Amino acid sequence: MSDDHTHVQEFFTARAADWDARFPDDGPAYAAAVADLGLRPGDRVLDAGCGTGRALPPLRAAVGPSGVILGADLTPAMLEAGVRAGRHLDGQLLLTDVAALPLRTGSLDAVFAAGLIAHLADPAGNLRELARVVRPGGTLALFHPIGRAALAARQGRQITPADLRAEANLGPLLTGSGWRMTSYVDEDSRFLALAVRTA
Repeated sequence: MSDDHTHVQEFFTARAADWDARFPDDGPAYAAAVADLGLRPGDRVLDAGCGTGRALPPLRAAVGPSGVILGADLTPAMLEAGVRAGRHLDGQLLLTDVAALPLRTGSLDAVFAAGLIAHLADPAGNLRELARVVRPGGTLALFHPIGRAALAARQGRQITPADLRAEANLGPLLTGSGWRMTSYVDEDSRFLALAVRTA
């Protein structure tokens, strides 16, 4: 396991037990972001870096009983917290790295990724892997329940020009990784970048 993976696992393992309790009011923001993804009944969706699976209930509501929901995360403790919360009932939880997904090429309709991009060791390569598993025309949502400025303030840091989530950086990163950004919102109340898988 790379040092990056070890760091991510250590960071989230230490926080898994009370993760949901730390952010109890995020549910409506998750539901709104899932709604913006434009899912249809029967769609196949991956929650990449799913953590405790907070997106799984609104994803299940969007795709209905005939849809397929997968939640992938690198940290066992986060997935275990998701099981304790009953979220495994809304989708299959996978202990796996989004850099090497055990999924067929083009097998999904969409990817939802909450708070993921800041933790990717190789953002361009990892976004290409997400593109690989999505059919052409499928969609990607890069989401955070608060915007970049609010998140930086919470973490006691400043936003830098190199921030991957800045529109000027994210658009080209997505384009070079098999995606085309279709919308971008960065407000105090949420961050949401939507993209379409190019052919």
